[in-house]
Amino acid sequence: MDSLEIRSRSVQERTFCKWLNTKLESNGYPPMSSLVQDLSDGVRLIQLMEIMGDTSLGRYNKAPRMRVQKAENVNKALEFINSRGIKLTNIGPEDIIDGNLKLILGMIWMLILRFTIADISEEGLSAKEGLLLWCQRKTEPYKEVYVQDFSLSWSDGLALCALIHCHRPDLLDYDKLDKSDRHGNTRLAFTIAAEHLNIPQLLEVEDLCESNHPDERSVMTYIASFFHAFSSMDQAETVSRRVVKFAELMQSVWVSRNDYERRMRLFLSALSEKQTEWLARTFTGTYTDAKGHSADFTAYKQTLKRTWVTEKQDITNLLGNIQTKLKTYGLKDYVPPEGLALSDLDDAWKTLLASEAKRSRSINAQIRQIKETLRKTYADLANDFEHRLHLISSELSAIDGPLEVQQQLVEQIQTRLPALGEALDVVANAEADCSAANVEENDYTVFTTQDLEFELQLLVQSIHKKFTFIDNQIVTRNMTNLTPAQLEQFESTFRYFDKDDSKALSQSEMTAALASLGIVYSDEDMDFIYDQLTQDYGAVTFEAFINLMVDITEDQTSPDQLREAFRGIASDKPFVTELDLRIAHLPGPSIDFLREAMPSTQNEVGEPEYDYERWLDDASGVGVNPTCLDEFTNLKLRKKTDNGYLKYIVYNLNKDNTEIVVEKTSTSTDYEEFLNDLPEDQCRWAVYDFEFQKDGGIRNKLCFFMWSPDKAKVKPKMLFASSKDALRKALVGIAVEVQGTELDEVVYENVLEKASKGN
Repeated sequence: MDSLEIRSRSVQERTFCKWLNTKLESNGYPPMSSLVQDLSDGVRLIQLMEIMGDTSLGRYNKAPRMRVQKAENVNKALEFINSRGIKLTNIGPEDIIDGNLKLILGMIWMLILRFTIADISEEGLSAKEGLLLWCQRKTEPYKEVYVQDFSLSWSDGLALCALIHCHRPDLLDYDKLDKSDRHGNTRLAFTIAAEHLNIPQLLEVEDLCESNHPDERSVMTYIASFFHAFSSMDQAETVSRRVVKFAELMQSVWVSRNDYERRMRLFLSALSEKQTEWLARTFTGTYTDAKGHSADFTAYKQTLKRTWVTEKQDITNLLGNIQTKLKTYGLKDYVPPEGLALSDLDDAWKTLLASEAKRSRSINAQIRQIKETLRKTYADLANDFEHRLHLISSELSAIDGPLEVQQQLVEQIQTRLPALGEALDVVANAEADCSAANVEENDYTVFTTQDLEFELQLLVQSIHKKFTFIDNQIVTRNMTNLTPAQLEQFESTFRYFDKDDSKALSQSEMTAALASLGIVYSDEDMDFIYDQLTQDYGAVTFEAFINLMVDITEDQTSPDQLREAFRGIASDKPFVTELDLRIAHLPGPSIDFLREAMPSTQNEVGEPEYDYERWLDDASGVGVNPTCLDEFTNLKLRKKTDNGYLKYIVYNLNKDNTEIVVEKTSTSTDYEEFLNDLPEDQCRWAVYDFEFQKDGGIRNKLCFFMWSPDKAKVKPKMLFASSKDALRKALVGIAVEVQGTELDEVVYENVLEKASKGN
């Protein structure tokens, strides 16, 4: 096989495949990509024959898998081709199944001749000669075009452009073409034919412009498409136009009649179905449901109903057009079938309008009824709630008797407040339902939710004030060390910082309350005070807070108060400067005295820093009795007494709280005996010579104990805490400090763990 024949077959295969695809795709089938593969099972071939023959070939294997099934399909298609007078020689089912391209191309060419080219006729000639003559006559006015065949005559694209310009000069300007641009002219013709004339591009530009001998069959197949595309433009010139026109008229009347009857049936059915739907729909009794019905009805009036109005007019006009066409040609009038006359349409339309009016009335009545129900429901709830508020207010006003009894009655009333809050939520929800239903007026009540909420807040405030008053009276009765003004100040402070109205202060709330009164403690001291109050009272209640303020504000100058005052001026530094004293707005003479009285040291820049801690230790009423140091020296130096060596010393304050004294010394080595000497509800200091083994040897460490049990009162705890430094600084040689608030913290094992650390 030479190269020319190979090229021709390749062009034919591509062209014929595209030609077949135009048939398949226009009928909803997917296109083919290969004649050999896609025709091999006979399915596509049968589909093509049904399309070209406009008939059905009956049942066939639509998904054949076996060769015998494929052969049955192909044989059915070949038999149909033969039945149409197309003579196929030397080709059988096996040739198509096995992909004999040469025979397949020959078969398709016969189909093209039969279904595309055979009906072309020009001056008695047919097929190839007739198509060639038609091309020559159409391109004769164009001097650059000389059509002699279906091969080289089309290689420069001008013949294609001439055919298009001859019939549709609006699509291209032939005179402005670059006659030497073979590829451009061919590409332009292909594009215009595909986009404006619905002629599929069966060829490629290279098939015409780059071949020494373009394939004749492929070119004929493509040119035949031009003939068929333009042939309808020439039919108007034939003598048969009147027959065609009459046939078209009768066909249009037939189509219009069918369309009228179809649309009339659908329209009448739709009207009936909509009315049946309305009758079937029921109301649930809620405003949301009723508004849903109303919205649906409004949407129907604005959309479907308007479509129906247009359709009714169109159906009426369609019947009028049919009658007009028939009268124009002297034909008898069309009489619609029974039930499809315009009078039937008018009756159905009147029935629809009556149903619409009934539907609208029922929706509006339902909405009015629901609104009235919502008004009454809200009014009942609101009036009942206001009555409950009135009863409780009356109960509150009538409370009398002993303060403790009054307090219990107020607390009982308070327990009913959550139920009132829940009831108010129900009222608010009912009002929201009214608002959602656009109910703005209500003749059954004068109360709004906002009114009731305001009254409830007033009741809550009244209860709170009543409780505060009673509590204040109880405290006033029990407290003799506070003036009325102080009590009022402390009470208002407590209530203000009791943010959650729990009648107790959290630690952060207590810290803020004290700070607002100008009382500031370190975080460690605040932890200590809060824990102690919680243990004594269960929480920092109003009573606990007032008792604390009594302790703090007693008119006395105790050492702990003085120490806290200096720490406040010094911002917790262990010393004060002259600037600190002046910022605290101390009088000039007081500053001069303190500068002279307090011991001082020079800092890095030569300014004096005054040691108020040492000065207070020396000047305050809490001093250290010399016996404390003597006994500590005996213990530290292990001096032997009549009973042996000292093992521990217990220190206490004298009864006036002005001096630290020795309460007990002991030579007992029983650690449990030492623990028994620490009272469970009083504070103490102690020094213990703690002996233990480590690294194979006996070690001793002096341990200082700060014993401040949880059961001790707040004031002694504060006094012992502020006086500790005076004793601790005097005891030189202490190795371990132990802080204890309960026995578990000072048991032998815990102290051993601390003592054994380090060397």
